[in-house]
Amino acid sequence: MTADSVSEDITIQPQTAEKEEQTQKNHNAIITYPHASTDMGIALAKKQSIMLPKVGELTRGVVLDISKNGIVVNIEGKLTGLVRGKELDDESGQYSKLSIGDPVEATVLEMENEQGMLELSFRQAGHRKAWDLLSELQESGEIVEAKIIDANKGGLMVKVGNVEGFLPVSQLTVEHYPRVEGGDKNRILDRLRTHINQMFKVKVITVREREEKLIVSEKAAWEKQQTAQLSKYNVGDEVSGRATGVVDFGVFVEFGDGLEGLVHISELAWQRIDNPSDVVKVGDEIKAKIISVDGGRVSLSVKKLVDDPWKKASEKYKVGDKVQGKVLKINPYGAFVELDRDIHGLAHVSELNEKEEQDMSKLLKVGEMHDFKILSIEPAAHRLGLGIA
Repeated sequence: MTADSVSEDITIQPQTAEKEEQTQKNHNAIITYPHASTDMGIALAKKQSIMLPKVGELTRGVVLDISKNGIVVNIEGKLTGLVRGKELDDESGQYSKLSIGDPVEATVLEMENEQGMLELSFRQAGHRKAWDLLSELQESGEIVEAKIIDANKGGLMVKVGNVEGFLPVSQLTVEHYPRVEGGDKNRILDRLRTHINQMFKVKVITVREREEKLIVSEKAAWEKQQTAQLSKYNVGDEVSGRATGVVDFGVFVEFGDGLEGLVHISELAWQRIDNPSDVVKVGDEIKAKIISVDGGRVSLSVKKLVDDPWKKASEKYKVGDKVQGKVLKINPYGAFVELDRDIHGLAHVSELNEKEEQDMSKLLKVGEMHDFKILSIEPAAHRLGLGIA
């Protein structure tokens, strides 16, 4: 039976448990309604007190016939409907591989088409199912896989099932975040494009069916997994791991079973560090102490594994002492000076420039040793003031 022949002579066969016999039974009519039409089916349905579907409603049936003209659906054994053209597209993916006898759900588009059948849609029914499922995923927080299908400068286009959505750059994990010096947008886009066709684990964070807006987060999925595994760790625990990312504000360290924490630049060492990449490289082995856990975010400290050298600074250095120091950095408000490996001081510009017109860079140069005088010591604040000796 084909979609073209149904309007002439509709054959309806009750369902059996054996799908392999369904095709033959569909062609060997047991119950035949001559010159069947929707009107005739409706009349019969009313006589037998069968609930009739309405335009826009979801109705259930079984696949009666599959052909190049579409899919014929048997509804309640009394009505037939046709799904064809673009209405075969199903966002939920449930009906991508149908066989005769399979149960289906479809939305009623028209009560009677030119062939005397209900005009049905898998597309509308599938769209609703797909978005209902996304809403459920958002509510449950379940982690799902998303396929990366494209990229732009703001993030990645993804597919969750058959629904397209967006994964913003801000919602990427450190592993996939495009670290580009200077923030060059073209280079960021090139980095993002390397993820096309990959599968990311994500959480659904925004679902707006009316706007067809779907936003997912890889970072939120990672945090959920991380939180579950963090239960065996406590603040104060020491961990060993590997540097997985070095950025201007610190170092990301992977430890335990796929856990990751951040060593902020201020926690790398007791002395001043201007650029984490000067002291740590990706792949370096790192030992650190857990100093806080906030949700799935772990803060680590390297410097807290050793005693604070500033506790003894006032024993080693006194106000008025003349000391030698190495100039580490010069900026508009002064020069940072290394007195020893752990203790650094600041020679303020007001203590260096006796004449306002004099260029400070002519007085001091980075890397050179100079004599200084200690003007102040504040161990608790980790500050030591210097002047020219």
